[in-house]
Amino acid sequence: MPRFGGIATFMRLPGNTPPADLDVAVVGVPLDTGTSNRPGARFGPRGIRDESVLLRPYNMATRAAPFDSLRIDDTGDVAASPYDLLAAVEAIEEHFDGLLADDVITASMGGDHTVVLPILRAMAKKHGPVGLVHIDAHTDINDTMFGSKVAHGTPFRRAVEEGLLAGDRVVQIGVRGTGYAADDFDWSRQQGFRVVQAEECWYRSLEPLMVEVRDQLGEGPVYLSFDIDGLDPAYAPGTGTPEVGGLTMPQALEVVRGCRGLDIVGCDLVEVAPI
Repeated sequence: MPRFGGIATFMRLPGNTPPADLDVAVVGVPLDTGTSNRPGARFGPRGIRDESVLLRPYNMATRAAPFDSLRIDDTGDVAASPYDLLAAVEAIEEHFDGLLADDVITASMGGDHTVVLPILRAMAKKHGPVGLVHIDAHTDINDTMFGSKVAHGTPFRRAVEEGLLAGDRVVQIGVRGTGYAADDFDWSRQQGFRVVQAEECWYRSLEPLMVEVRDQLGEGPVYLSFDIDGLDPAYAPGTGTPEVGGLTMPQALEVVRGCRGLDIVGCDLVEVAPI
């Protein structure tokens, strides 16, 4: 079957394997009701799947061949209402509870960053408080957004309050842009997070940083959350809240590859709003 044909699953995977028979479950979370600027991330899972048909199973640079050692399949999308954000958050948590009951690693496609809160709730029930590698232009630690406690700019504040994260095992990479006050990033640091601003990443390889990240996060469970706006908008303009001065594509690869050796229990790519 040519790459432009067939059912549009992630990487053209079969899409019919029960989660109990998988090591890694790819899952879409098509929800953007929590976004504060341009919507469209609800189409992220479909857009990612469409582009993923160009991916082949063997990485020529790293020699990675995940399908040789892992059972991986696309398990479809979470059924989350676009009209009721809190009900959608509950549905996402319930869906991930079911997946994690089958002892899988979840690889999620958002959706706006609100979706990580219910995912982390499910992760904490399964693994206890997790470490976090968070790539983003924003820290997403607001207390409220327009009066709402649940939105795409608040998930990690809620996650700390609910005991879902191990604060001294959290690293936020690529945050930048303008803010409402000079201390906007300080709340993260007060929780024990390491905050790596984008300016610290300019003109350099991030491999040394990731050595430090691996040392900090150690051997416990780790969740990887990659907001596409962590990249400079020159590389990823299709997102709702872009900020100039972000990571380059090689730096993004260094961060992801630099997570090798960590106990990754789940990951996501969020805020993809296809143009």
